[in-house]
Amino acid sequence: MKILYLVLSVMFLVFAGLQWNDPDPIHWTLCYLAIAVSCALAAFGQYPKWWLWGVTIIIGVWMLIASPAFFRWMQGGFPNIAGQMKDTRPIIEETREFGGLVMAFLVMLFIALRGARGRLK
Repeated sequence: MKILYLVLSVMFLVFAGLQWNDPDPIHWTLCYLAIAVSCALAAFGQYPKWWLWGVTIIIGVWMLIASPAFFRWMQGGFPNIAGQMKDTRPIIEETREFGGLVMAFLVMLFIALRGARGRLK
């Protein structure tokens, strides 16, 4: 698991670095950095409950707030979101953001649950 956590940590560091050209880089950079830190902590057997559940809950709430964009995308017939983003098509960016939040939430939930399970033993 240590290698997986280290790979995830590096991956989320790269994600954080790629946010420089995003329209809202600060909260995305902080989000991805928080996940990278969480993965690094888990790699070394550290599972601070307050941190892991705090980050997980924040991302979960953010994901719920962003979810209407995903449902609009579904109702629109699943248009291509891999193309170039345009000001006239904000659904592309919004749907991509929701996908990033789902991925971030699942990683954090995995780490938080694994940490909780380890403490019960």
